[in-house]
Amino acid sequence: MDEASLIQSAQNGDLEAFNRLVLAYQELVYNQALRVLGEEAAAADATQEAFISAYRNIKGFRGGIFRAWMLRIVTNACYDDLRRRQRRPTTPLEPMDEAGDEVESPYWMVDDQDMPEEKVERKQLEQAILGCLEGLPVEFKTVVVLVDVQGLDYNEAAQSMGKPVGTVKSRLARARLRLRDCLHSYWELLPPEFRLKFEEDGHS
Repeated sequence: MDEASLIQSAQNGDLEAFNRLVLAYQELVYNQALRVLGEEAAAADATQEAFISAYRNIKGFRGGIFRAWMLRIVTNACYDDLRRRQRRPTTPLEPMDEAGDEVESPYWMVDDQDMPEEKVERKQLEQAILGCLEGLPVEFKTVVVLVDVQGLDYNEAAQSMGKPVGTVKSRLARARLRLRDCLHSYWELLPPEFRLKFEEDGHS
């Protein structure tokens, strides 16, 4: 996909070019909304709202990282939804399949070599991670999802959140410390890359 050409064409009113951008980023945008809001219907609405807003405002895109721009739009849509409800979401962030059934394990927890007892431990750990993530303030949860789940770097996350890089780093460090404390009893079961992130923040 020649993203730059598609963006330019979309800015010139080419709806087909914009639709190709939608197809490329709809899963990323939806997953962001789902993890922030915790509800499939609300996430779908926020995703639709985000792409409508992006289409209306794409002429204002002045370069940079397009996926970060899109994630900022959907994150703002999620914040608007939460403000309308005047509460944080209470629905657990359970990963669902297309049929609406709970997925046994999210992609970052999958291990085809797990024995039955290990699968039970993995399931418990999955529930613990999701529960601890849900317990974070929304601004902390957002930065964890952007960086540790979606894989954005600090600059991309800063652009998505509309915040300075320093704010992103500070919120992420504080969020990881809260998650580390919350997951204390599951510490040895955490994937090595998760433990490393939390330990780095704990010693910074």
